[in-house]
Amino acid sequence: MHFPIIPIEQVPAPEVSGLDADRPVVLVVEDDGAVADTLVKILNRSGYAAIAACDGADAVETALLVPPDLVIADVALPGMSGIEVAVELKSKLPACRIVLLGVEHDACDAVAAARIAELASAVVEKPVQPAELLAKVSASLGRKPS
Repeated sequence: MHFPIIPIEQVPAPEVSGLDADRPVVLVVEDDGAVADTLVKILNRSGYAAIAACDGADAVETALLVPPDLVIADVALPGMSGIEVAVELKSKLPACRIVLLGVEHDACDAVAAARIAELASAVVEKPVQPAELLAKVSASLGRKPS
């Protein structure tokens, strides 16, 4: 069976209607499926329209199809790191907010710390605490916590 390849520019954007139109879209980029699924469930139950991507390339492709309001990216992704994902998405979707997961401040040099501060509206250390994550997501999007 052969499926034709369709350029991403020709794929129509999904229609958003009803309640989903008011829900900010959050893209979770995490290579651990259990963690990704848990974060998506937490975000969906908290009033966000959350979707997951398993790696950096998948995240960029997904973001171009469904532009997110916010991306939560694990820094330690295989292949394309979370920081590289943030750089790529910021160049294509400048209004998108970024929250980075797993940044160890003690391990960052001054240059890396400055770059992270430039890219990310917030940083969350692992293990992720749901209340902290939701507070940083809300603050990043300029919303009152629910």
